[in-house]
Amino acid sequence: MIPMFEFLTVLSGSLVGFSLGLIGGGGSILAVPLLLYVVGVSDPHAAIGTSALAVAANAFANLAQHARAGTVKWPCAATFAASGVVGALVGSTIGKAVNGESLLFLFALVMIVVGVSMLRKRGSEGDPDVHIDKTIAARLVVIGFLTGAVSGFFGIGGGFLIVPGLLLGSGMAMLNAIGSSLFSVGAFGLTTAANYALSGLVDWTVAALFIAGGVVGGFAGMKAAVRLSTRKGALTNIFAGVLFAVAAYMLYRNAGALGLF
Repeated sequence: MIPMFEFLTVLSGSLVGFSLGLIGGGGSILAVPLLLYVVGVSDPHAAIGTSALAVAANAFANLAQHARAGTVKWPCAATFAASGVVGALVGSTIGKAVNGESLLFLFALVMIVVGVSMLRKRGSEGDPDVHIDKTIAARLVVIGFLTGAVSGFFGIGGGFLIVPGLLLGSGMAMLNAIGSSLFSVGAFGLTTAANYALSGLVDWTVAALFIAGGVVGGFAGMKAAVRLSTRKGALTNIFAGVLFAVAAYMLYRNAGALGLF
């Protein structure tokens, strides 16, 4: 018999991995509420630090697939990530100092933003042959730092910000932005996790189980995505609805703790 704690941790990781494999994004933001309300991690900061590590591992695993497919624009991705790592370090340092309930309340608001962004239609325009120059590099440095700061503060992958940030900064095609974004998602998550780990706010056992579940769930999600490719729009809408519901629950739980009602 697998102990309930380990089972729930692996199951939660599988759900995140499955959603990422199925719809291609957004699932990582569910890691924190799953760790808090399903696995039972009591400290919000520990949940954020642990989820950041899991997000990084998942992103790097998916990055390898995109790299093999040749969709990663490495010069742009590296410039964005290098600046963003500094931002993630700043953001995660500030996040550790913020009251746990306040951080979760703000986190729930970000979940709503992610849900809305998932409902927006993504275009396919852009330059698939873009090459970095001084102007593009300057834009990527500024946007990367700001995106990294948000990612680090909340301990999330930040793909919903990184993809449009890469599009705005470089003008690359959407497919390239999605592939290139994974390098930053992994780098930001690893930076945030390392910063939290220095304060003892990463549960390594939970992280390992969560990542293991994510690998299995991600494989199943990719298989399901092939079969349900014609329904991807509907699946994305359903997932956005799940985000709204979880965000509403988190707002309710933490608004009361903050004395807002």
